[in-house]
Amino acid sequence: MSDFGAYGLLGLCIGFLWGIGCSLAILYSIYLGGYRKGVKDSLADIKPRRFVEAMKKIRSSRETTSPPVQKSA
Repeated sequence: MSDFGAYGLLGLCIGFLWGIGCSLAILYSIYLGGYRKGVKDSLADIKPRRFVEAMKKIRSSRETTSPPVQKSA
């Protein structure tokens, strides 16, 4: 019975690590797909509506959060 416990624990650890690894690989591939789509949209001649709206939100949040730049004489 003690052998079963050791093998069970080993199987649990390997299964857990395998599952986490597969999940991370899937999430990374989804992230890269979105990144590639964003770069493709940013280089397009005619920008998609969602891209333009996202850029407006980014610019407005930068204007409200960043302090004004002072020019030196």
